[in-house]
Amino acid sequence: MLMEGVDFRFPDADPQLVGRKALAVCLSDIAAMAGQPLAALVSIALPKFSGRRLAEGVHAGIEALAGEFSVAIAGGDTNSWDGPLVLSVTLLGQPTGSGPVRRSGAEAGDWIMVTGDFGGSISGKHLSFQPRVAEALVLHQVVRLHAMIDVSDGLAADLYHILDESRKGAVVRAADVPVSEAARLLGDKPPLERALGDGEDFELLFTVPEEDGRRLLANPPFATRLTHLGEITDERRCRLIAADGRSSSLERLGWVHEI
Repeated sequence: MLMEGVDFRFPDADPQLVGRKALAVCLSDIAAMAGQPLAALVSIALPKFSGRRLAEGVHAGIEALAGEFSVAIAGGDTNSWDGPLVLSVTLLGQPTGSGPVRRSGAEAGDWIMVTGDFGGSISGKHLSFQPRVAEALVLHQVVRLHAMIDVSDGLAADLYHILDESRKGAVVRAADVPVSEAARLLGDKPPLERALGDGEDFELLFTVPEEDGRRLLANPPFATRLTHLGEITDERRCRLIAADGRSSSLERLGWVHEI
């Protein structure tokens, strides 16, 4: 579910990009388990004062991305009210290869790897990111994916989701975290802090056996950047190794869901 004022703001966001994001975040969830997306149900609560033009823009954004990933818009609901725009998308998919990749399979000695770079998504990436469906499907074919998640809450927070589910720890090297140019340009926080905690990067974070990680780096199976930033350990804590070798606990930086 995406809500105006929380996940996007008008007039900064274009209606087509808002519609695109509503489907893209679901595609990213399917990618996180190396699944194949199939069909979407789209429900929308339209502000009464915004009229038909807003609805058409949102629909155009959803429809374009659905076509790109061969996803059928199978149904949903449309309503109007006195509040802001709210979008809810349910995406159905099916498992591929050896089955869904979960968060709970990380093993000691695994390499921790990511696609893309991190931080500064508020500059625009959170609306225009490319769901890593194709990359996940290829990875599922060529390596043994022990655990995987898409980074929505934040790189550190989502790594902890894997560690908690797998009952493992990790060592992360600060110098190897791929920091985006947007994170460096914002300037109000250290770029590494932004990379670890901003969230809404929607990149893949996964663990593989060391030999598979080495093969991925030696012969990348796609153009999207791949980075090895650490290892899984049996020690039930996560350590961040600074460039000078100093070790500290990695904070659970990122979005915290509170109700």
